[in-house]
Amino acid sequence: MTATLDKPAASPPSAATKADDRVRLFDALLALKTREEVEAFLTDLCTPAEVRAFAERWAVARLLDQGGRSYREIACEAGASPTTVVRVARFLKEMPHQGYRLVLDRLHPKA
Repeated sequence: MTATLDKPAASPPSAATKADDRVRLFDALLALKTREEVEAFLTDLCTPAEVRAFAERWAVARLLDQGGRSYREIACEAGASPTTVVRVARFLKEMPHQGYRLVLDRLHPKA
């Protein structure tokens, strides 16, 4: 079945449907096994600008974790705005979900 633009607009998805869609997305990411699979999936799922934004935030997180640089230096090195650096720093230090920290620690375990 092919979607067409002629169909009447459907009602907006409920909060529960959106939550289910998020879980399904997370499950889809968990199904990927190689860097190439992740690249293919993200290339299909995201615009090039969205993938660049993800990569930029990840570069900022890595640079912040290394320490020894000012926010301005990190912004210049990562090609990010100062606002992005501050936001990523806040998520690294203060936010309860600690997603950046989880992945940084798994990729570079500290002795």
